Amino acid sequence: MLFDQLLAGLREGNGSKVFSQVSAWHLATSILLISFITLVIDYSYMLWRRSKLPPGPFPWPIVGNTFMLPENKPWIWFEELSKEYDAPLVTVWIGRNPTIWINDAWTASELFEKRAGIYSSRPRMLVFAELGAGQDNLVNMYTTSPEQRERWRAHRKLIHHGVGVQSVRRYREFQNNESRVVAYDLLKAPEHYVKSFERYATSVVSIIAFGRRVESWDDPIITEVIAVMHLAADLNVPGKTFPMLMETFPFLAKFPNEIAPWKYGLGKKRSAHFFYALADEAAKKEGHEDSFVKYLFGESPKYNLNEADISSLAGNLFGAGSDTSSSTLITFILACCAFPEVLIPAWEELDRVVGPHRSPSWEDEENLPYVKAFVKEVLRWRSVAIIGGQPHAPTQDDYYKGWLIPKGTWIQGNVWAIHHNEREFPDPDRFNPNRFLAGHPDSRPFPGERGYMTFGWGRRVCSGQALAEQGTWITVARVLWGFNIQKKKRADGSTVEVDIFNYTNGLNMRPQPFECSITPRSEEIRQTIEHEGKQALEDLEQYRGETKYRMSTFYSRNDLAMNRYGDDTKGS
Repeated sequence: MLFDQLLAGLREGNGSKVFSQVSAWHLATSILLISFITLVIDYSYMLWRRSKLPPGPFPWPIVGNTFMLPENKPWIWFEELSKEYDAPLVTVWIGRNPTIWINDAWTASELFEKRAGIYSSRPRMLVFAELGAGQDNLVNMYTTSPEQRERWRAHRKLIHHGVGVQSVRRYREFQNNESRVVAYDLLKAPEHYVKSFERYATSVVSIIAFGRRVESWDDPIITEVIAVMHLAADLNVPGKTFPMLMETFPFLAKFPNEIAPWKYGLGKKRSAHFFYALADEAAKKEGHEDSFVKYLFGESPKYNLNEADISSLAGNLFGAGSDTSSSTLITFILACCAFPEVLIPAWEELDRVVGPHRSPSWEDEENLPYVKAFVKEVLRWRSVAIIGGQPHAPTQDDYYKGWLIPKGTWIQGNVWAIHHNEREFPDPDRFNPNRFLAGHPDSRPFPGERGYMTFGWGRRVCSGQALAEQGTWITVARVLWGFNIQKKKRADGSTVEVDIFNYTNGLNMRPQPFECSITPRSEEIRQTIEHEGKQALEDLEQYRGETKYRMSTFYSRNDLAMNRYGDDTKGS
C-alpha cells in the first residue's frame, strides 16, 4: 500500500510531499517501536530483579507500586504487606527503584546493628537530599568511599561533642530547670500544654547550640522552625503526589523552578543560610564559651568547615531536637488521658520515693522502676520517627534469608510495625508500662537493652538520642509527680474523648490537637511547683538573650523568598 501511494504521488508530481509524509510516518513508528522494545527490556529487567528481592506487590512498568501507596500513613500498609507475605522484609517499587521495608525487630537488629559496617550509607534521595537538605548534610551523607566516610566521621564527631552520651550530662542543670518551668507553665496555663512543651524543647537545644534560651512560647523561632520541620518530615515519606512523585519520575526534577510548580521551590540554591546567621550571631557574643556554635567555629579550620557545614550542623541540632522532643511529650499527655489506670502505680511510686515537697531528680531514677518503664512505653507506644529516620543503603550487595539486598538500595526500618508486633508487644495499641518491668508477665524478649528502636540503628542512630532520653525522663517524671492528667469534662458533665490513632502523617508524627485536663495533684505539690518554677527562672537568667533573625524574613531580606518547601530547614 505504501508503494502504491508513492507511485500515485509521483504520477501527480507530489513526490517530495509524499516522501515527507512517508518519512514522518516511518520516524513515528520507529520511535514507538524502539520505545516499546525499550519498555519491554526495562520491565523484564525489573521483574528479573524482583525475583531476587524480598516479596512485595507486583510492580507496574515505569511507575512500580507508586500509585498503590495509601494517601496517609503508608507504614501501616507496609506492616500489612509483611503479614500478607509472611516475611520480615517487603519490597515496594517507587518507580523503577525498589525500596525495602523491615517490619521485624530481629531483622532490623541483624542488618542495621550486626552488619552496621555495610549498612551505614544512604541511598540516593532525590527530593529530601538532592533538592532539599543537601546530600552533604550529615543525615544524608553517603559513606561509599574513603573520602565520604572520613567526612561523615568528622561531622559525626562534631555533633557528638554537642549531644553525645558523654556530653549531655553537662546539660542536666539547665535541662532540669527548663523542665521545672514546664511544670510551672502547666500550673498557670494547662490549656497551652503543647506550647509549653515546644518552648521547653526548643529552649534546651537553643541553650546548647547558641547559649541562649527561648523564654516565651510565642517566640516566632519556635513556631517557624517546628512548622518547617513538619514540612521537611513529609519529604521522607514515599508518596504518589508532588513533590514526592519526583522520586518516581526523576526527570521532572531537571525542569527549572520557574516552570515547575510541582517542585514547590525545592532545589533552589541559597546564597545565605539561616542557621549560619544564628550561629555567627551567637559566636560573636561574649559568654557561654562552651556553646556548640562556638565550638564549631573553633574547630572550623581543623575540619575545613564552610558556611553550609556550620549551618547544617547547627540546624540539625536545633530543628530536629525541638520537634521530636515536644512531640514525644504530647504523646505522653495523650496516653495519660486514654489510659488513666496507668497513672495510679506511677503516683504511688512517686509519693513513696519523692513525696510532695520536692519534684523528682535524676538521682531518683533507679528508685522509680515503674516511672522508668512508663517513659520507655511512651517512646515505644507512638514513636515520633515512625519509619526510623532517613533510609539506609548497603555499600555492597548483601543477602538475608536468600533474598538479595542490592548495593545502594533504599532500605528502611518500619518502627510502627516493629513496635506493634504482637510477638514482642501483645495488644500493642494499649499503653502498658509493665512491658518494660523485668520479670513481669507482660515483658517479652527484644533485641537490645533499651527494649525499643525509637531512635534508629547502628552507625546512623539519632545523634540526639541521649539528650532526648534524658530530657524525656525528667519531664515525664516531673509532670506525673505534679499533675492529674485526664480527659476534659464539658460544662454539662460529658467527657471529651481522645483518639489514640489521630496522628499527623509525616515522618515525625505527633497527635492532632486534643483537649485535656491538667490539674495539680495536691495543694502541697502546687506550692512546690510554684516555688521550684520561680527559682528555675532565676537560675536560667544567665541564658537570657535574643536574636534579631526570623526565618520568615531572613530570606526575603536576601532576595530569596521562602516558599512551602524551598527553605533552609536542614541548614543546606
